[in-house]
Amino acid sequence: MMRAVFLILFLILPGAALAANTSGLPVPRFVSLKSEEVNVRTGPGMRYPIQWVYRRAGMPVEVIDEYDLWRRIRDVEGVTGWVHKSMLDGKRTAMIKGKEARVMRIDPEPGAKPMLKAEPMVTGRLLECQPEWCRIQVTGRKGWVEKKYLWGVYAEEVFD
Repeated sequence: MMRAVFLILFLILPGAALAANTSGLPVPRFVSLKSEEVNVRTGPGMRYPIQWVYRRAGMPVEVIDEYDLWRRIRDVEGVTGWVHKSMLDGKRTAMIKGKEARVMRIDPEPGAKPMLKAEPMVTGRLLECQPEWCRIQVTGRKGWVEKKYLWGVYAEEVFD
């Protein structure tokens, strides 16, 4: 009996591994929530129960796994769950992490003129990133924030 169970697992698991990363995009990667209401499920399918509902379009999340049309995501607090790919947007956003407001500056350097303070959990459109700074747009204003204070971008990411 035990051999039969191992044989079945041996035959099923390789198929499950092939189903992973169905989009062809890198995993992990950051994306944003597309809708004001996104159901997060315990597994990759409609038959799985809803764990909670995000109510914040544009919030950055990290895709950490894929299965068919479903993406397993992680949020800024490290909580994970499954969402349908139609609820995700490739537009990049970033969120101020931590418990303190962070200064957005005109230029990407510590002594540059400050523009505004962005409170924790404020989300902005990610425009470009240098090795230590990212330019984001918050409420129509564009400025630079130190990358280490942002959730939604990897430490080694650089783009414009």
